Amino acid sequence: MVRRTPNAPPLDKARLLVLIAEHPGATKRDLAKLTGLKGSDRILLKRLLRELEAEGVIAGKAKRGLNRAGTLPEVAVLEIAGTDEDGELLARPLNWDADAEPPAIYVAPPKTGAAPGIGARLLARLEKRGEAYEAAIIRRLESESGPERILGVLRASGTDFRVMPVDRKARAEYALDKADAAGAKNNELVLCEPTGRRAAGFPRVRVVERIGSMDSPRTISLIAIHAHGIPTVFPESVLEEARAAAPADPRERTDLRAVPLVTIDPEDARDHDDAVWAGPDDDAGNRNGHVVLVAIADVAHYVTPGSALDREALKRGNSAYFPDRVVPMLPEELSADLCSLKEGVDRPCLAVRMIFDAQGHKRSHTFLRGIMRSAARLTYRRAQAAFDGKPDADMNATVRKTLADLWAAYKALTIAREKRSPLDLDLPERRIQLGADGHVASIAFRERLESMRLIEECMVLANVAAAEALEKARTPLIYRVHDTPSREKLYAFFDFLRSLNINFAKGQVVQPGTFNRILAGARGTPHEAVMNDVVLRSQAQAIYDAANIGHFGLNLAKYAHFTSPIRRYADLIVHRALIRGLKLAGGDGLTDREIKQLPEIAQAISQTERRAMADRYVAAFMQDRVGAVFEARITGVTKFGLFVRLKESGAEGLLPARSLGAEYFRFDERAQAMRGERSGATYGLGDTVPVKLMEAAPITGGLRFELADGESRPARTHRPVRPGKPKRPEKRRFKPKKR
Repeated sequence: MVRRTPNAPPLDKARLLVLIAEHPGATKRDLAKLTGLKGSDRILLKRLLRELEAEGVIAGKAKRGLNRAGTLPEVAVLEIAGTDEDGELLARPLNWDADAEPPAIYVAPPKTGAAPGIGARLLARLEKRGEAYEAAIIRRLESESGPERILGVLRASGTDFRVMPVDRKARAEYALDKADAAGAKNNELVLCEPTGRRAAGFPRVRVVERIGSMDSPRTISLIAIHAHGIPTVFPESVLEEARAAAPADPRERTDLRAVPLVTIDPEDARDHDDAVWAGPDDDAGNRNGHVVLVAIADVAHYVTPGSALDREALKRGNSAYFPDRVVPMLPEELSADLCSLKEGVDRPCLAVRMIFDAQGHKRSHTFLRGIMRSAARLTYRRAQAAFDGKPDADMNATVRKTLADLWAAYKALTIAREKRSPLDLDLPERRIQLGADGHVASIAFRERLESMRLIEECMVLANVAAAEALEKARTPLIYRVHDTPSREKLYAFFDFLRSLNINFAKGQVVQPGTFNRILAGARGTPHEAVMNDVVLRSQAQAIYDAANIGHFGLNLAKYAHFTSPIRRYADLIVHRALIRGLKLAGGDGLTDREIKQLPEIAQAISQTERRAMADRYVAAFMQDRVGAVFEARITGVTKFGLFVRLKESGAEGLLPARSLGAEYFRFDERAQAMRGERSGATYGLGDTVPVKLMEAAPITGGLRFELADGESRPARTHRPVRPGKPKRPEKRRFKPKKR
């Protein structure tokens, strides 16, 4: 909550920057409250904000909130990331919008008190020193995650104990007394706390939790779970509520049990929260039209506002998925049973009935609270076989008819989708398969089937209908929003296209179709894969927000998440909003208190998503292939090296600049290329290079490569690189003097 600062000093740019740093995402109205400005006095605030935006110091929109731009400002919120080899504290900005790594930030020792530990957050004043920054602590900020913790692997050699942090950005290890090891053995994953003391230049820690041996394949997911603070154990009060839950009473619900709804999911799906059905519209005024029914598990019936289940679901924000496990948002009694749309079992649902014309344009939609019974549990592959005219022999005629009608409706929906022209990226999904022993058996790309696109389109249209219905009912909700690309990212995209002699006007109004035309032009060329990566990197991050700015990627003015309440808290909020706004039976809709908290809820659940990452599984799989040679594509270019992606598995890692050869390679940011000063050899975005795997680190998920031939060579010399005096490498990296 934003509170006014009592006895606030006069407003100027410096104070305004401090306020924005202390309140990331604050709106213009919030800043007015904080500064105590009223009436015409707000003109000063508007003028200062305009000037700061023009100077490139802040970025954002007044209604959604202001944040720091890609460059570091004078005052910023930092998080201590680790120490360098000399024990100097290193920090990273809490909010960083640029694609490149943030610059090095050295934190000057505090004038009083102990030095901040890893994970500590501070408000600091920054001063540029060469290519690095020196940060002077203004004050420490309270961390929402509690005491500072370090997750690492214990390395024991005789009486010497060290903890190696799992965070790949941490540049130093930690000292540990055997007495503080809590019985942990060599190669164990441990959670530690700093003691505030040092030994041989290393900060000392004590073990507060033993998590498991790194020899166990299950430990890989535990690293990510603990590193991201994902709760794994449900409180007893939550489990008691889940165990006490009973099936819903169908009497006040619309009976959909005669409708042959089917679930269509991946083969390894762990929950089933959506079902679909379609049929021809019998309205004579809608010739060749279609009716599509999307039914979603009624989680709101079981998880009511303010309950223990609700508080825990909000805390988790979403389910987290790993190759060997799922950490669910809801206990299994709900997620795997009462809320799962099992075949042949009665289940409560919230459904939307949508009517489309022959061209796929929606004519109307109706929401209802019902009771359903799934006619079949299908996989994408089984559904695709039926669409291709090769249904399973044991598939009954009713299910075949439903699939045939779904396919007919989908073909109409694709007509409207093509006209809408959402962003059409081709980004293959990587699939990690584990063997019986729990280790990674293979890494491949998932097959992209049309049955997947059918379900995606049905879900998108149901989500749109939910947002439209709630806006019409004037009921607040949480939107899924995706902002237009920033000016800085568009300029970088322009520079990359120009290096390929592709025209792209800087001043044009960019739409998803703009990117689609470029992607279509690159299809079938050597630039196809990298163009998809570059377009993706030029996009903003999709988030949840109580204020609507539309969804750029989908090219939709109104969009909300409605279709996965088992695994996303945002969808549960939308369900409650529909129950309240449309006066559906049950009395468990959105409360007044929740409405007031929607901005905070949206921010919280935006932070909890995308926590389940597979990088460490990939590194574990590649560990036995160190020394092997692969064909790789350059997916990123920075001053310190090239990021490459292996064609066969999609594994990504770093090829350091020093391994490109004996000569100095200059980084050309505009051309996104590295060029040798002597030979002119150029390595640029999208180039294919042979690489040798030199290191695979499952602890951090990092992979390090070198050129397979071990020396620089003219990979490509036709890329235009802008002239300019080459910058000589600095002999040593700047380090501020200790104060």
